[in-house]
Amino acid sequence: MKFLFDLFPVILFFIGFKLYDIFVATAIAIGATIALIIYAKIRHGVVEKMLLVNGAIISVLGGVTLLLHDKTYIMWKPTVLYWLLAAVLLIANVFFKKNFIQQMMGKVLNAPKAIWDKLNMAWVLFLVILGFVNLYVAFNFSESAWVNFKLFGVTSIMFIFIIAQTLLLKQYLIEPVENKEEK
Repeated sequence: MKFLFDLFPVILFFIGFKLYDIFVATAIAIGATIALIIYAKIRHGVVEKMLLVNGAIISVLGGVTLLLHDKTYIMWKPTVLYWLLAAVLLIANVFFKKNFIQQMMGKVLNAPKAIWDKLNMAWVLFLVILGFVNLYVAFNFSESAWVNFKLFGVTSIMFIFIIAQTLLLKQYLIEPVENKEEK
């Protein structure tokens, strides 16, 4: 469910693009992201930092896109987000000895520190590469191809990356505690 929640602005961006153009889609994505932030605050009393960062990036780069009527800025948005996240993961791990991947996945994986560090670095490299791939598609293919890639390509690549991790790390998966009711 959270996955669809996170994809909501991207899906609306895609629909807005298909029905109108990239500028209407950008305005819709900004509005959808702001609506998600407001919803999260009202519903849960707190907004995840990642959603706030995404909201700031889409608002700034999307706002510049709309102001200058130049699609370049919105096309950079995914790359900026990926690279910022990669930098946070790397800096937190190297300089502050905090592994955010471990903090997020520690309830489902029981792995040694070396594995967590490798997993963190895998995410850093993955996000950096994904940022470059976004730029390659954005500036070497049609606008429509980029929009399709943004929704379907990135989602598929991310899904494959997560499945590959799961298969490689299956020995460290924590078994769920089963409900041992008497029969």
